[in-house]
Amino acid sequence: MPLFSSNYPHNGSPILLSTPERTEASPAYTGRGVVMAFIDSGFYPHPDLAGRILVHVDATTRYITEQASGFHASDLSWHGQMTSVIAAGDGRTSNGKYRGIACDVRLVLIKVSNRRWQIKEADILRGMRWLIEHHARFNVRVVNVSVGGDFESSDPKHPLYRAVRRLTKAGITVVTAAGNRGTRWIVPPASAPDAITVGGIDDHNSLDRDRWTLYHHNYGMTYNGIAKPDLLAPAMWIASPILPESGVAREARWLAPLLEAQDKTTVSKVLRHGYADLAISRQQALRPSKNLYTTLQARIHAHKLIDANHQHVDGTSVAAPIVSSVVAQMLEANPDLTPHQIRAILTSTAHKLPGAGDERQGAGVLNAVGAVNAAATLS
Repeated sequence: MPLFSSNYPHNGSPILLSTPERTEASPAYTGRGVVMAFIDSGFYPHPDLAGRILVHVDATTRYITEQASGFHASDLSWHGQMTSVIAAGDGRTSNGKYRGIACDVRLVLIKVSNRRWQIKEADILRGMRWLIEHHARFNVRVVNVSVGGDFESSDPKHPLYRAVRRLTKAGITVVTAAGNRGTRWIVPPASAPDAITVGGIDDHNSLDRDRWTLYHHNYGMTYNGIAKPDLLAPAMWIASPILPESGVAREARWLAPLLEAQDKTTVSKVLRHGYADLAISRQQALRPSKNLYTTLQARIHAHKLIDANHQHVDGTSVAAPIVSSVVAQMLEANPDLTPHQIRAILTSTAHKLPGAGDERQGAGVLNAVGAVNAAATLS
């Protein structure tokens, strides 16, 4: 028996479910031929996205720049890497295990954090306006927005509401994250009537629907009386890549092998090689104590480690790209779909979550295969 353990629910299996597994998504569609945009805090050219990034747009100031490659990571790159790889990664760093549902889409990545490393409504709007102006160049059909604004707004002329309307009118499905406070407080762009706003569920790493519970996402009403969120998707225990070359990555290189260690000799061998990255002394590595074991286990849990390259993450920020990836499948199955048809299909095929009020779950839980099948048969 291993001396260290991960902290996700095992439910009789040591393996964390992949996103295609936990959503039971159709394997027949992978988003081939579809271009998906992401508006987020920053991005990393992760190997799971290799060869499919059409452009990286740096919209941190009004002097917006475009790069086909060679963009660099920052401390805010982790969030956008997470959302883009969860939706569209091909799984090469996990031998295919943790691929995204839309693993063949091509990508437009729009960075909107500002010079103070913040994300305000003006920053999101700058990214949306670039997309409004340039979407036709890349044939973008869906945009994922897992960042939120500053304040509630009942003004139908709010700039972010107008931007979402323009994107939708241009044929782009806008998918937004509801937020994670668990309160009746929904802000732009998630409160835009035309956005498909995604809340979350905790499926407890299980396909048994009787175990599924509501996640603590935000909810509320739009200015014209539409309840948000529109539907729910998995928001817990989602496999995501660790940001390469980060502090977490350096620690994970040595902590991950401990998850397989069956004896103290193996642990000692790992620590002798990795003590510097783990910020412990050589003496501690040579003679590990019970307290050190406790510290190392706590770090494994704090980093939510799955293996040396992956950790599990949570939030509506990850629920939204799961829905976006299913939208890409739907568009592959039926390229003629409009954003309004996509919304109608997603909400009409969703499953209600027992015990959760309508105001907090909208149409219910994403039915990935049902939505794609409905899209394929709609004439």
